[in-house]
Amino acid sequence: MENILVLCLLLLSVSVATSQSVIDSATFLRCIVRQGLNPPDQTSEVTYIPTNSSFTTVLRRRIPNLRFDKPTSPKPLAVVTVKNWSQIGTALACSRELSVQVRIRSGGHDFEGLSYTSTVPFFVIDMFNFRSIDVNLTEGTAWVDSGATIGELYYRIAEKTNVFGFPAGLTPTLGVGGHFSGGGYGTMMRKYGLSVDNVVGSGIIDSNGNIYTDRVSMGEDLFWAIRGGGAASFGIVLGYRIRLVPVPERVTVFTVGKTVGEGALDLIMKWQSFAPSTDRNMFVKLSLTIVNGTKPGEKTVLASFIGMYLGGSSKTLNVMNRDFPELKLKRTDCTEMRWIDSVLFWAGYPIGTPTSVLLDTTVANKLFMKRKSDYVKQPISRTGLDLILKKLVQVEKVEMNWNPCGGRMGEITSSRTPFAHRAGNLFNIEYLIDWSEAGDAVEKDYLSRAREMHGFMTPYVSSNPREAYLNYRDLDIGSGGNSTTYEGGKVYGAKYFKDNFERLVNIKSIYDEINFWRNEQSIPVRK
Repeated sequence: MENILVLCLLLLSVSVATSQSVIDSATFLRCIVRQGLNPPDQTSEVTYIPTNSSFTTVLRRRIPNLRFDKPTSPKPLAVVTVKNWSQIGTALACSRELSVQVRIRSGGHDFEGLSYTSTVPFFVIDMFNFRSIDVNLTEGTAWVDSGATIGELYYRIAEKTNVFGFPAGLTPTLGVGGHFSGGGYGTMMRKYGLSVDNVVGSGIIDSNGNIYTDRVSMGEDLFWAIRGGGAASFGIVLGYRIRLVPVPERVTVFTVGKTVGEGALDLIMKWQSFAPSTDRNMFVKLSLTIVNGTKPGEKTVLASFIGMYLGGSSKTLNVMNRDFPELKLKRTDCTEMRWIDSVLFWAGYPIGTPTSVLLDTTVANKLFMKRKSDYVKQPISRTGLDLILKKLVQVEKVEMNWNPCGGRMGEITSSRTPFAHRAGNLFNIEYLIDWSEAGDAVEKDYLSRAREMHGFMTPYVSSNPREAYLNYRDLDIGSGGNSTTYEGGKVYGAKYFKDNFERLVNIKSIYDEINFWRNEQSIPVRK
């Protein structure tokens, strides 16, 4: 009775407000009440509108990118922190009734904020409470809810075994729902492929609130689409059933950094042929950052070769001395550890950090961020590399991660999942630019630098189309606005999915012919 009284008072107080956004929020809340949340007494603790004192806290809980956490950033009419499948259906009913767009948030790591912002009236379905993880060692599988983070998934696997793991990303706070549905890069992708290559089942809710609990009920086409095609274009994924992969009891990690003055150029030249072709148990990422040079005021590029081998240090040294002797890797550079501890290493935690830190879903050290991506199919010449390193110094604020392909990635056909960047790619490039200073002028400057560096790389990367990775979301490569058309969607769709874009459109046109699930880079329907 007390909860109902509080809810009535809340509705009364909202209804007398004059702000259009608050009135719309009140209308949405009344719809939730009228549709009937199950159980009814959870309405006020599940549905947060701007007049609720906890609204800002709940909204900001999973916004890691400060570009979309400004006073001027569009705010949702409500954040619905659903606790069961029925509540998702109620929220979707109000979306249909009020013609209000819905955004789905798992971890909130969409680099363009598409899971929690929009330029039209919208609300957010936050999957934060869907965090169940069930590891079944007998079957060698696990079910993981879409609101869980990959850090939580890693922890729960390691809680039960030291000889199984899962190939997924480096940032522990990534939400499973978004990360998996876009592909899922990771340090074991040369051995086992992407996250989606190891997904064997899923569950999804369509725009009418119909629940499909397995791949049989949803159909193979829809199951194909949500494994790399961006699930937010097709429904709300409840979770994924994944196949665990074997890992050795000990893995070996290392980091070797060299500046341009220390011979970085020659090492990068060799890395291009070594990294995609070496033993598939080996993953060596190349990170290019700007550091101070030897002279006052001088800047130079530091090339960091960050690696992991699925095995002990002796075998690591054997492989490196055979395939990349120029790096001169030493035993003192290597550290053996459990696979779960390597997760912390890749996330930037000091060696020895307790694995329980993976259960912390809080995003620390929030920054303003922009990401872009590319794929490289031919080795870049020495002259080209020299020009790239000089351009990085000139642009100054941009960093680059070069992630090697090859191994298992080259064996999986480009049509097996929507993720099409398979054989023929040497490495993927992630452009990173982060800053902490607020202000429109500052943001414009940083974004300009990122675009300048990306533009400079045009002669060295894929073309027709210039391919991009969906999980490094970039609206610069094309945006359909809030009413994506086929022609508009094809601009970015061909870059993200290549030939798979057409199949995604066909599936979208069957399962969501009214284009209910849409955002600035969603899959369009065919008209």
